[in-house]
Amino acid sequence: MADRDKVARSLTLRSWRLLASLALPILRLIHASRLKAGKEDPARSAERFGFAAVPRPEGRLVWIHAASVGETNSILPLVERLTADGHAVLLTTVTRTSAEIAAQRLPAGAIHQFSPFDAPQLVTRFLDHWRPDLALVVESELWPSTFSLLALRGIPLVIVNGRMSARSFVGWRRAGRIARALFSCVDLCLAQSQPDAARYRQLGIAAVRSPGNLKYDAEPPSADPAALAALSSRLDGRTVWLAASTHPGEEEIALDAHEDLRARHPDLLLLLMPRHPARGDEVAAMLQARRLGHARRSAGELPGPDDSVYLVDTLGEMGVALRLARAVFLGGSFALVGGHNPVEPAQLGVPLITGPHVANARALYRDLWDGQASLRVDEPAGLAAALDGLLRDPVAAAAMAARARAVSGEGAGALKRTLDELQPFLYPAASDGKPGDA
Repeated sequence: MADRDKVARSLTLRSWRLLASLALPILRLIHASRLKAGKEDPARSAERFGFAAVPRPEGRLVWIHAASVGETNSILPLVERLTADGHAVLLTTVTRTSAEIAAQRLPAGAIHQFSPFDAPQLVTRFLDHWRPDLALVVESELWPSTFSLLALRGIPLVIVNGRMSARSFVGWRRAGRIARALFSCVDLCLAQSQPDAARYRQLGIAAVRSPGNLKYDAEPPSADPAALAALSSRLDGRTVWLAASTHPGEEEIALDAHEDLRARHPDLLLLLMPRHPARGDEVAAMLQARRLGHARRSAGELPGPDDSVYLVDTLGEMGVALRLARAVFLGGSFALVGGHNPVEPAQLGVPLITGPHVANARALYRDLWDGQASLRVDEPAGLAAALDGLLRDPVAAAAMAARARAVSGEGAGALKRTLDELQPFLYPAASDGKPGDA
């Protein structure tokens, strides 16, 4: 802890905190812009500036920070285990969709708040209220003001399910002293793969382990029985494919492929699921411009025989969609987003196609590709052919899906190993030596 305190008081991090504090007016403008775009919850804006909406629970408190939906889903099994063991948990996130997921799925004993912007006065206000005994940050949430203020207070900091892409690694290496100071504030990094672990070590974290990827231990998305039955009853034997977690530009790619496929599969229905449901109006306008018959989930509609697209612009529908689809294209992979979690379709045995840009989940995709358990399409024009192959050869598609299910099963176990590594931080009085020591 003494080393962390010294680093946190260094000129490098003191200078950063000064600059970040001066940037508060800019952060207010950013927040106002995000409010206007529907990316912030206006009823909970105060939380983004460090004001707590609820009291701190009694006793020891574990603070977990996860940015968005993917990180939130991956960390929920850990939250459930911690609360089952009697720990109070504060989960913070950034996006509105992750907050809605938390509201639906957080267990008793866990609280959700939006995280404060990384300005010292806001983080100080947040820490003064919550006084966490342990801070866990998920994947790649790396914030200099927050990390250094945790170090100054002697609050242990662990990166959980740590991810560091090759591109981000190069960026942090170029950051020089600020990067070295930032990573010196971390007590332990639990990386999701060996390549991630190696990059974190090179960036200066002394204690790094690789217990595996928590996404393999998450439960597959559930399906509301009534919603599943209602949609199934309207399909009347139609063939269904899913374009999930799509970003701007990817809906057009999916629709181009769908219109191509309809010439060979006239009854084909596309379930189109934007990553951010708030884009529903934008995507609906796109469907109207193409004169495609469609129904819209957010309007309470179900697809009819003349609809070729069902726009699923509501949260919590992935489990239903995957259970009805013969194949899935997972978005964020033609757009320069870095890909999304392929474990969910793998767990449910749905043949998976992705584009080339999957840096944020490369280790997961590498497992699937090595096991011949998913398809990668490098150009948008190839999506229709890949889908057509799966639809025309259900035996081969089922074999690929079975391999994907096997790969996802082989990756399980990271949750237990992560909990084992966290024991010295969760129960410091019973620990021998400094937490994080080898």
